[in-house]
Amino acid sequence: MKRIAVLTSGGDASGMNCAIRSVVRSAISRGIMVTGIKRGFRGLYENDFIQLTSRSVSGLINKGGTILRTIRFPEFKNENIQKQCLKNLNEAGIEALVVIGGDGSSRGAFSFHSKWNFPVCVIPASIDNDISGTDFTIGFDTAVNTALEAIDRIRDTATSHERIFVVEVMGREHGFLALEVAIAAGAEIVIIPERPLEIGRIIEILEKNKEIGKVSSLIVLAEGAGRAHEIARQINEKMKGAEARYSVLGYIQRGGVPTYQTRCLATMFGNEAVKGLLDGLNCFMVGINGNSLCRVPLKDVVSSDKKIQEEKLRLIEEMAI
Repeated sequence: MKRIAVLTSGGDASGMNCAIRSVVRSAISRGIMVTGIKRGFRGLYENDFIQLTSRSVSGLINKGGTILRTIRFPEFKNENIQKQCLKNLNEAGIEALVVIGGDGSSRGAFSFHSKWNFPVCVIPASIDNDISGTDFTIGFDTAVNTALEAIDRIRDTATSHERIFVVEVMGREHGFLALEVAIAAGAEIVIIPERPLEIGRIIEILEKNKEIGKVSSLIVLAEGAGRAHEIARQINEKMKGAEARYSVLGYIQRGGVPTYQTRCLATMFGNEAVKGLLDGLNCFMVGINGNSLCRVPLKDVVSSDKKIQEEKLRLIEEMAI
């Protein structure tokens, strides 16, 4: 193998730059040239390629975002679009493609390999941590810590004013981020798409908290399970004496300096991706299972859903007394 390409796709996640750096330097150290593809699958279609060297990725390990940029490109599922992408890769002498991204990016990479038998490797990068086959994704730990820092500040105000705070974090389809944040922040209630709560049940829990002497309560809400302003409004309307406020953390969760865990994970994933391709694998994802790196067939990744750990939901309930 003489040349591989790397792209970042879908929503950005802190640590993507670390992964790019690792892929480039792992490949170059083995005598393989690396082409960077800008703006994800759209750049692949538009032939927006650049040569990456060891110096190209200097100073990236502590930078959030992605130097290759990223854009959503749903048109990639079109066969004619993919055919042009394959032509661009072949003309550039590229023999394998490393895709750094989340669930949608994994499906795009699998579709491309399935139709054209082109070698692909996915490096899972998502603040949602919702990709099957790996315990953790690049960017998840950073997003949790970013949200946690903001919530710790909000908790100070909630306690000082004896208020209920509803904090909305990211997570349209899954609640992995909200769940981890809720545990670490000591939240009384977590609301996620996998287990939505009716307003009546929310108020019941809040009333019980009040009875046992709690002067403030924190609710962590995944965006896919509701809207913070609406839940706060209903609490104020339906619960006597309540003073509920809300905060939407939004895109601050995506960016920022990657944490230690994110940096190490991205570096290991990038290195393992290159080694897997050199070992002859042609459609796989790198991941981590326990303390061990793993290589997961991409067909298994895209055909299964990651499940919420019910024991973590119970843990929040037990800790809220």
